[in-house]
Amino acid sequence: MGVPSDATDPPDPPAPPRDLPPAPSWPSSSSDPVPPPPMLPPYPGWDAPPVQPRPAVDEGPPPGSVGARLLLTALLLAAFAAIFWARGVTAFGTERTAIFYVGVPAVLAVSVVLLARPRRPVGMTMAATTVGLALAGPLLSEGIVCLVMAAPLIYAVAALLAWGLGNRDQHPHRALATVPLLLVLMVEGLGGISFASREDVGTATAVVDASPAEVVAALAAEPDYAPYDALLLRAVPFPVPLGATGTGVAVGDVREIDFTPRRSLGIGAEPTARSMDLEVAESEVGDDGGRVLFDVTHDSTLARWLDLHAAEVSWRAVDGGTEVTWTLHYSRTFDPSWYFGPVQRYATGLAAEYLLETFAVPAEASAVTVAAQG
Repeated sequence: MGVPSDATDPPDPPAPPRDLPPAPSWPSSSSDPVPPPPMLPPYPGWDAPPVQPRPAVDEGPPPGSVGARLLLTALLLAAFAAIFWARGVTAFGTERTAIFYVGVPAVLAVSVVLLARPRRPVGMTMAATTVGLALAGPLLSEGIVCLVMAAPLIYAVAALLAWGLGNRDQHPHRALATVPLLLVLMVEGLGGISFASREDVGTATAVVDASPAEVVAALAAEPDYAPYDALLLRAVPFPVPLGATGTGVAVGDVREIDFTPRRSLGIGAEPTARSMDLEVAESEVGDDGGRVLFDVTHDSTLARWLDLHAAEVSWRAVDGGTEVTWTLHYSRTFDPSWYFGPVQRYATGLAAEYLLETFAVPAEASAVTVAAQG
């Protein structure tokens, strides 16, 4: 049953015209002028909606204006504030704590937000952070390794602070949540505070196409180090072993390993030699497997980044060869733990893979030679 019409209902819109204008006639040759297309008659009863003006894009102060000069001055003051904070933290021996790696970008972001008062606080803070990182090497005498490894953390903290405090008038709850979070992030490392264990390991395991005896022979010989294959180890870059002296896997046998020299970005800094000494502290060698523990007795290579205690290698005979495991035992010396913990674990795992490959190559080559002779 249909719904009865109401006398108050609005009238139906008029139907479109059925008689359309004739199709335009096109010129017979390309030399004839092309007439403009005919305009269709307006649809009766329809009005085009009003065109809304586009919102004006705030491009900031024009170059050379007083506002631009004030903005540049504010950015420079923010950069100097961050550098002053870094120098002060370093003077108290806390340059490896969260108050340095969280505090420096926090000071930079807060200074940019309060002094420059940019309309785009996150973008302006990211630009100031990039300039600060470019200057941090020469001014703070920090190695490129630490800078590259800490750069994602620094950018993340700066962006968080700029986002939380940038538009605090429109979003006051952001500032209220950001400030206590910042204080919690900065406290780790001060007074021995750590949110996670500092003891950790980096491990790598693989099956080597060689017998356990050939694996032991490779471990006992002087290693032939090759360039890193891992992208992270090559890109940062980490120190590369150049050569080693010492042989044997009996308790008391030693290794002396030379690395590429440290080249600081500090002004006038000279390259300094780096080396690592190891001594066999435990050795268990059997026909089907074994284990050797190298204690680190001297380290001027990784000591600025972590405290490497020992390098342990174990092996056992399996189908198809020998399963070999390298484990690097170390203590994390940088905070915050939620950032440097996974980063150092991943990097030491790559180092363990490098050692496994270094000693697997001669073992497998010996196996090939024995097979060819047999």
